[in-house]
Amino acid sequence: MKYVNYLLLLIVTVTTVSCGAYSFTGADTGDAKTYQVNYFQNNAVLIEPGLERDFTNALADLIQNQTNLSLVSSNGDLVYEGEITEYRISPTTATANNTAAQNRLTISVNVRFYNKKKEDEDFERKFSFYYDYNGSAQLVGSTKTTAFEEIFERITQDVFNASLANW
Repeated sequence: MKYVNYLLLLIVTVTTVSCGAYSFTGADTGDAKTYQVNYFQNNAVLIEPGLERDFTNALADLIQNQTNLSLVSSNGDLVYEGEITEYRISPTTATANNTAAQNRLTISVNVRFYNKKKEDEDFERKFSFYYDYNGSAQLVGSTKTTAFEEIFERITQDVFNASLANW
């Protein structure tokens, strides 16, 4: 019985220690303790008011929720910055009356990532995603909110994966 208790204690200890180092998001923050998300300027030809603020907050929130890093306003170990380079609405399909049956909102963001702990992981890359909506609908209200949420979710997750995921 004594050996069974020791064996059980060993199994519990090994399981607890090995699971503690695992991250379900695949994030590899290394020695970094802090991160900084600088304000993303909106340099797109078509300007949507508040888009830059909403994207900056979405990226900061995603990193906060998927890592144990602390958000700081300066001197972060990991730094995200860039600009929104494209905000475009274009028709994707047409009807017999030469009107749009479906429109597509495309948002592109140029991101610069700096890792002060591992400078070889720095990059500058463009991320883009789109949202399709009914051609007779206006991009306002809940349609716009849904579009932004879906696009931001995809782009921020792509940025996270490119900078911290170790897949």
